[in-house]
Amino acid sequence: MARTMRGQVAIVGVGETPYYRHGQSPDAEFKLALAAVLAACDDAGMDPHEIDGFASFSNDRNDPPRLAAALGLPELRFSNMQWGGGGGGGSGAVGNAAAAVATGYADAVVVFRSLAQGQFGRFGRGPQIPRIQGRPAFTVPYGLMSPAQSFAMRVQRLFHERHVSPDTLKAVSLAAYYHAQQNPRAIMHGRPLSSEDYDNSRWIVEPFRLFDCCQENDGAAALLLVPAERAKDFKHAPAYILGVATGVPERAAAGVHNAPDYATSNFKSVAPHMYDMAQLGPHDVDVAQVYENFTGGVVMSIIENGLCTYEEANDFIQYDNLIAPSGKMPINTSGGNLAECYMHGLELQIESIRQIRGDSPNQVANANVHLIASGPMVEPVSGMLLGSEATR
Repeated sequence: MARTMRGQVAIVGVGETPYYRHGQSPDAEFKLALAAVLAACDDAGMDPHEIDGFASFSNDRNDPPRLAAALGLPELRFSNMQWGGGGGGGSGAVGNAAAAVATGYADAVVVFRSLAQGQFGRFGRGPQIPRIQGRPAFTVPYGLMSPAQSFAMRVQRLFHERHVSPDTLKAVSLAAYYHAQQNPRAIMHGRPLSSEDYDNSRWIVEPFRLFDCCQENDGAAALLLVPAERAKDFKHAPAYILGVATGVPERAAAGVHNAPDYATSNFKSVAPHMYDMAQLGPHDVDVAQVYENFTGGVVMSIIENGLCTYEEANDFIQYDNLIAPSGKMPINTSGGNLAECYMHGLELQIESIRQIRGDSPNQVANANVHLIASGPMVEPVSGMLLGSEATR
């Protein structure tokens, strides 16, 4: 018997809070999580008391037993967190929840992420400790301490080894801001980005300018998963999970920037497993939502998920090809982490579901197969393919 989750689980509800700039949420992080969960149930038309499982990622501080108590759930059957990888856990957490539903661990599992960095520590900030030890001891004393600095080195190696142009980064950024102008939920809605604005923005660390870097936001997002046989009982067209994979290639987390394949987003070993489970290939993908910690990771992810080759990248990763509805491969059609919000990438799954339902602010016609690539250049990464009813 084939071991696969293809088509066995559906996402039937999505929920979001308003998205705020860093530190500006009027509500506690836990309250944001509850609000997103309730919004997902309302979106599906499900009684919240039917929830019996939760899954999250990257050390979410909102403990599922506490969520269950606050929501008055009769019982909690599944409580799970994807290990490590920051935003690399976005699709992995959905995969974990889907596995629980497919195997009968639970019947209605919510995947959620809640962030209020203004109430806690900021991502990407240098360590505020008196002594450095372990892996950081080889980098921090020399000024290499932030994610932007670390990932910039990988992208510079990509440019050197593969002759990919820095102009591809600009194309990714401009496409994200273009999509945000049609999305009233986006933080950068009403703040268009021109080519000149991008070129004149300050360097953060070469090759990343200001608009190559993700936002910092407060808010929460949630997805509701149920068995596929229940999918049509709910209010909206379901999104079916076709394939999920997570992991990294050999020695990807070797210390001190010593991975044998350095100029990679870490999808080279993951993407084939995702496509195999889905029984699909890159040529079947209609729209892609690619996590942007930095634009260089998007470029790597597009290539490593098979949407183009290294040799084709400079011609393929062009602004006109990346925008909806007319581009060859629209990406991040809500604005993504760069221009909609930074919800550790879970907003990318929500945008894919909106595309499947047909109510995206940047709708692509006949978009049946959706790629979500979570967390390039971290360890582990994860990827997912979602499909409409037509793909079952």
